[in-house]
Amino acid sequence: MRRHDEPVARRRRSRTTAAVAALLAAGLAVAGCGAGGGGSSNDRSSTQGLKGGTAAPDGGTAAPREGEQRSPAPAPDYLSTFALDVDTASYGYARRALADGRLPDPATVRPEEFVNSFRPDYPRPSDNGFSVTLDGGRAWDQAGRDGWSLVRVGLATRGADRKAERPPAALTFVVDVSGSMDEPGRLDLVKESLGLLADQLRDDDSMALVTFSDEAETRLPMTRVGDARDRIHEVVDALATSSSTNVEAGVRTGYDTAVEGHRKGATNRVVLLSDALANTGDTEAESILARIDEERREYGITLFGVGVGSEYGDDLMERLADKGDGQTTYVSTPAQARKVFVDQLPTHVELRARDAKAQVAFDRRTVEKFRLIGYENRAVADDDFRNDRVDGGEIGAGHTVTALYAVKTRPGASGPVATATVRWLDPTTRAPHERSGTVGTAALTGDIWGDGHDSLQLTAIAAYFADALRGGDLPGAPGLARLTNHAGAIADRSGSAVVGELTDALRKAAGLLGPRGENPSGEGELRSGDPYS
Repeated sequence: MRRHDEPVARRRRSRTTAAVAALLAAGLAVAGCGAGGGGSSNDRSSTQGLKGGTAAPDGGTAAPREGEQRSPAPAPDYLSTFALDVDTASYGYARRALADGRLPDPATVRPEEFVNSFRPDYPRPSDNGFSVTLDGGRAWDQAGRDGWSLVRVGLATRGADRKAERPPAALTFVVDVSGSMDEPGRLDLVKESLGLLADQLRDDDSMALVTFSDEAETRLPMTRVGDARDRIHEVVDALATSSSTNVEAGVRTGYDTAVEGHRKGATNRVVLLSDALANTGDTEAESILARIDEERREYGITLFGVGVGSEYGDDLMERLADKGDGQTTYVSTPAQARKVFVDQLPTHVELRARDAKAQVAFDRRTVEKFRLIGYENRAVADDDFRNDRVDGGEIGAGHTVTALYAVKTRPGASGPVATATVRWLDPTTRAPHERSGTVGTAALTGDIWGDGHDSLQLTAIAAYFADALRGGDLPGAPGLARLTNHAGAIADRSGSAVVGELTDALRKAAGLLGPRGENPSGEGELRSGDPYS
């Protein structure tokens, strides 16, 4: 959840978006490695406190116990702290816009959601925590000047348990049936998705259905799926569009229904399916956000937003999902809907981590400057990393989270470059845990565009693609033409349809942007507020 009522100076997350949704990242598990290899994880989990300090009663971290020492933290300028994000809606909507022959609004382009739309094959932990993998390589610019590298921080959770072992799910679907949903690829796609999902859920899962246009109506109260599959199909098949879009009424009624049907010990979630083009009722979202926050805190009900439509209210959907400790995704084709509602949602309802944050500490002896690509609106104050009252991201089973940094190392320097630490709370006990990984200069010697580095290349392509769509000032950017060629080569080698879609989107963007998609110098200025020395 991102809190919009907190000061900018505290660098809290302020925007929103894709619960289950990263659960819903369109994924590619390409076999590959970072150039030079990565660092190993260092497990610092403890249900009785963290190494170097015990969990404070107020949710922060107490002073070290007698005889314990905590390693000195780097200077603040050399720390980067953010809440984890598994949203993918920004990439999905950008692809839809490009397919329609137009560029996406730069305000809707979030690089972390482009990057997290692909799932590298990071090692998976054997327990309910995270694996931490760091790797990287040189980022050559077109002028042939070396100096910038890319450092990738990869986090992964264990996959979903067998279907019979996961907790039951109590899912309340809130479906937009306003007039704007009559366009092909909106309500028809939602109905197909819900019909498929009804056949995938377990008998002991529960499902409710609320619809909204100018008003909201509960079409199906919370009902055990095993008792009502035929009834669920009847209700879904009968959905039809009418009138205007009162998102506020839909969300309010949806949460009323979810609270009434709340199941203790189950994963309770509201799934909002809409184009989020609110035009009736409270369209400013503040009262909606307040209600979502209340139920999240009291009942642990999370929100998953699924966006549809060629015109899409990205900002509203993102804010709603963030306030509800959830995620968003975007679907525009039956294949994408099947991936979300059939392949992913039923098996990814269980959480692995609550309020997950990452902090990357760079070594000033080897690093001259650095820049996190994306995550601007996920920023967390450095000194709030171990303050467990500060909100982080909710991460489900089988998810991966990737953060990519542009890093300029000092000439001739060798040794440690960065240490990444992830901190999270156990979803059931809320006990804090941490794990860390490291990377050094030896891992950054190879060219990321060289042979054998498909996984790292794909991450870099997604990040540079997003940056080009919103202005393009990243150091080392090779330009859209080269990115298209690299993506096409990976698609050919892997046979991946997902990477093929990325290649098509890059090609369309290059045609629309023309020279503006190129960055010949590769030495773009760092944006104000980015940490560098």
